[in-house]
Amino acid sequence: MRQTIRQEAVRNALLRHLCAEDFDKVSTLMEAVELPRLHMVVEAGMPAEYAYFPEDGIGSIVVRSPEGQSVEIGMFGRDGVAPPALIVGTGQSPMEIFMQVGGHGYRIGVPALAAAMSESASLRTMLTRYAHVLSVQTAFTALSNAVHPVDVRLARWLLMCHDRIDGDEMPLTHDFISVMLSVRRPSVTNALHVLEGKYLIQSERGYVTIRDRKGLEDFAADAYGKPEAEYHRLIGKLA
Repeated sequence: MRQTIRQEAVRNALLRHLCAEDFDKVSTLMEAVELPRLHMVVEAGMPAEYAYFPEDGIGSIVVRSPEGQSVEIGMFGRDGVAPPALIVGTGQSPMEIFMQVGGHGYRIGVPALAAAMSESASLRTMLTRYAHVLSVQTAFTALSNAVHPVDVRLARWLLMCHDRIDGDEMPLTHDFISVMLSVRRPSVTNALHVLEGKYLIQSERGYVTIRDRKGLEDFAADAYGKPEAEYHRLIGKLA
């Protein structure tokens, strides 16, 4: 038996910004789930069984080359839903989606979500807006990867992670960051040292702690903020 979910109690911003009628429609179809680290939301090229709305934790959307190289092209957490392919009705996607920082949330079966979207234009609009915001995030990730040095890219990525968790401490190893940014581990180490030297973060024993959020935003400059502003414009506040 599913637990009654109150909209004012949810932390997922996308669910929180739904109109009451749409929330009531989907909440009766959702169930609470744990989303541990490395939980596979969907494998590349495989159809998804569920759509996930995280309450906390951070998920990664990753593409892999035929040679096995990988890079994160999208990030989500309590701001959204995954996989985004379900929103646009493609059924499956060449991207792999998994949890990089564990948490918990809600899931809804794919047929149930599709039916709810077909019945409600406002629900369909809200989820489509989120898919758009995610595409904007992907575009600016590609831009940042092309034009910004690694330390600026790292600052942007850490700010995005910080947006989606509670507190300032994040369980992130050098090896994992190197995979997410698609750079060698020594480059990550050097970039972390730059940010530490400016007293913006502290990195030790598999954790990164944000010490100066405002300073980190200033350091990232125009690498950070456009997708976040688009989310605020089309959906609402994340916090």
